Amino acid sequence: MGDFMKKICIYSLIFLLLDQIVKFLVSNYIGLGESIAIIPSFFHFTYVQNTGAAWSILEGNTVFLIFASFSAIGLVYYFLLKDKKIEKIEEVGYGILLGGILGNLVDRIFLGYVIDFIHFIFGSYQFPVFNIADIGIVIGTFIIVFIMIKEDFCGNKDRK
Repeated sequence: MGDFMKKICIYSLIFLLLDQIVKFLVSNYIGLGESIAIIPSFFHFTYVQNTGAAWSILEGNTVFLIFASFSAIGLVYYFLLKDKKIEKIEEVGYGILLGGILGNLVDRIFLGYVIDFIHFIFGSYQFPVFNIADIGIVIGTFIIVFIMIKEDFCGNKDRK
């Protein structure tokens, strides 16, 4: 395993542990459906159990979502094998992306649902409740895509 792969695994494990520890605390100290205002009328911790994906799409399709998670991990691994030179920021991006995928995958396999709790309210609009794993998936994907786009615009093709 290359040095960059070891670093990606470490980042992934750290992010996975952070996600699972916070989910454990939420599920043990906040009642299901209970909401605690951190910043009233804006930011709350609201404990929900999501059997779907983002915005509860594909609700109740746990087996499909488990398969999709394994497929996403395989796809990330494929991109890592193709890439011969990984920037430091990409190591972090891949690590938190994989940690996020694994965080939600662990929930789906062992609980049958994902623990969500981060809840933003903007006036009358309530953003769907999400979790730390979701943050890792979004930020990790953003970092990786940003680097790919930057390389396309800058003409940096020496990575492959």
